[in-house]
Amino acid sequence: MHRGFFIAGCAFGFIGVALGAFGAHALKARLAPELLATFETGVRYQLIHALALLAVAWACVRCPGRAAPAAGWLFVAGIVLFSGSLYALSVSGVRAFGVVTPFGGMALLTGWACLAVAAWRHAD
Repeated sequence: MHRGFFIAGCAFGFIGVALGAFGAHALKARLAPELLATFETGVRYQLIHALALLAVAWACVRCPGRAAPAAGWLFVAGIVLFSGSLYALSVSGVRAFGVVTPFGGMALLTGWACLAVAAWRHAD
């Protein structure tokens, strides 16, 4: 198991749960409903991809090569860019942060493609 990606998945999972609770309790009364929904989307994608990082940690050992680690780094970048931009947009209300979101989405999509390539190349 790749320790770094496993730890990153755990850290992003921990932070995602904490941010979800923060949004549900502290931000609910402070944000407009559409901004709260945007914040919740960031949390959802962060938690999904925290689990994906755990899968990458496993795939790095099971499917040797460059595709699985590439997927891990793309998931990390995607979480930071996608979820991070949604958090910033939600809390600040500055719509310019939304410009970054599609780049994070593309990183997440490319990460899934790399993970699929890793599995394809190591077919049993």
